[in-house]
Amino acid sequence: MVGPWLVFQRWDNGVLACRRLNAMLPLRRDQFDNLEKHTQSGIEFVERYTKFVKERTEIEISYAKQIRNLSKKYQPKKNSREEEENKYTSCRAFLSTLNELNDYAGQHEVIAENLSSQIIAELSRYLTELKAERKSHFQDGRKAQQHMESSWKQLESSKRRFERDCKEADRAQQYFEKMDNDINVTKADVEKARQQAQMRHQMAADSKTEYSNFLTKFNQEQNEHYYTVIPSIFQKLQEMEERRIERVGMSMKTYADVDRDVLPIVGKCLDGMTKAAESIEPKTDSKQVVDSYKSGFEPPGDLEFEDYGPGQAMKRTVSETSLSNSRGEGKERPSGGKSKGKLWPFIKNKNKLSLKLITLSSHVRNLIEGSGPEDFSHLPPEQRRKKLQAKIDDLNKDIQKEMDQKDALTKMKGVYEKNPQMGDPASVDPRLAEIAQNIEKLQFEVQKFEGWLAEVEGRLPSKSDPPRRQSGLYETQNSNSSTVGNNCAQDRESSPDGSYTEEQSSETQAKVTISNPPEVDDEFDDDEETLPTIGTCKAIYPFEGNAPLAGHNEGTISVTEGELLYVIEEDKGDGWTRVRRNEDEEGYVPTSYVEVFLETNAKDS
Repeated sequence: MVGPWLVFQRWDNGVLACRRLNAMLPLRRDQFDNLEKHTQSGIEFVERYTKFVKERTEIEISYAKQIRNLSKKYQPKKNSREEEENKYTSCRAFLSTLNELNDYAGQHEVIAENLSSQIIAELSRYLTELKAERKSHFQDGRKAQQHMESSWKQLESSKRRFERDCKEADRAQQYFEKMDNDINVTKADVEKARQQAQMRHQMAADSKTEYSNFLTKFNQEQNEHYYTVIPSIFQKLQEMEERRIERVGMSMKTYADVDRDVLPIVGKCLDGMTKAAESIEPKTDSKQVVDSYKSGFEPPGDLEFEDYGPGQAMKRTVSETSLSNSRGEGKERPSGGKSKGKLWPFIKNKNKLSLKLITLSSHVRNLIEGSGPEDFSHLPPEQRRKKLQAKIDDLNKDIQKEMDQKDALTKMKGVYEKNPQMGDPASVDPRLAEIAQNIEKLQFEVQKFEGWLAEVEGRLPSKSDPPRRQSGLYETQNSNSSTVGNNCAQDRESSPDGSYTEEQSSETQAKVTISNPPEVDDEFDDDEETLPTIGTCKAIYPFEGNAPLAGHNEGTISVTEGELLYVIEEDKGDGWTRVRRNEDEEGYVPTSYVEVFLETNAKDS
């Protein structure tokens, strides 16, 4: 039989072990909580850094927007004095600076875009993954802790049951010894007490075995918990934390690289500003001012001395060097013309000589704004010559455009005449007549302005002289051109110094007979030689053409979508491209129906 002291000794050892375990659990749980707080602070740090980059992105976007608005604000307005000033190198340099500044703003937009895509978006996605991973690890840790607490409760329960059975066995043993020592107690009662004591000792022994098994199991689970499960979870948390720190470091490096990547382009923008500043040429700008405001007047001659005689009044003259003409305004001069104010840089004011900068006159401003006489008679001779020449050049360009349209329509009409299935040739005639009228009107305008130009340059065009400043758009003109020039010159107010009056001269309308336009070369001869290929084309859409006429190749040709053909003649402006399928089959297809690939030498030619 096991002695009571041994039982109590074993029980005391179990109690001490359980107390020791109960003291260790809070310590381990507190460290786990500390790690949870630390990892949470790491996530908050990533969120704070992401917010910092986001605010920087907003600043970059706002800054770029303000820079663009600034550049747009100082861009020259159309049809304004600022646009006229762009001919000066300093103004062009400032315009280049504004354009470079606009590109500079674009680089800040690139910075904002890259920060948003490479840092903000990536960190936001990583934060979602990080929170999920952290939650999973701590859930595993809590499960392990809950399992240990459940095992500890089972051990505690078996320990208490063992303690209770030991106490019951002790009391049964004491009762048995008391009955055994009492002589008045029957043997049956003693035997019953002995059996009760043995049963209690057996229950205590079973409780001890159960408690021992639970203790062994708990110790194994505890050992696995603190040496395997928890270290594994802590290792995963450590790796997660290291990845977080590394990710933040990579984001900070990217933050610097985003700025560094745009530095070359920003440098080019600044180099462009420097180059624009270095392109300013004061001499050139001064020459532009001279060319713009040069009047072409000759300096006035010396005044003759007028002696005073009795009964003879001295003539009152008006100084031609004054800005105003208050005394002689509205009075006729001896030459029959009206007095005209001239602009000179030296102005006498109360017998004091001062040098003043002459600004743009109101007449020139009216011209810039689109008002003023058609013949620019309100301008000084030199400025008038430039405006007339520019007008003639513009009219010649318009004539050339009308000529090109007429050539294309004539070609189309020829195609219709050879292939009536393609269209009615008569449908082109109204447009040709309209273009002919436009050309006639434009040529008349050219002759009219050339007459004024000849007057300014000091001579009138004659029949023997070729038209002045004509750009070769048409070679023959009617002899009425000289008549128009003479009439225009005679209708203008006579002026001894090159027609600088403030009154608008009347215009003489003359009807001019226009020479026949040059004939269009016939490009559709039946006996032309085989043309070489200049490229290939691919049909984008199907086209139902007409079969070529007998012995001719000038008709349209049918093509299917995706078919490859040879190009032998590209579009001349009429909307048709000439192609060849084989040596005997060729024709025209709409240019918009095919995708043309010309050879390099064909493009150069």
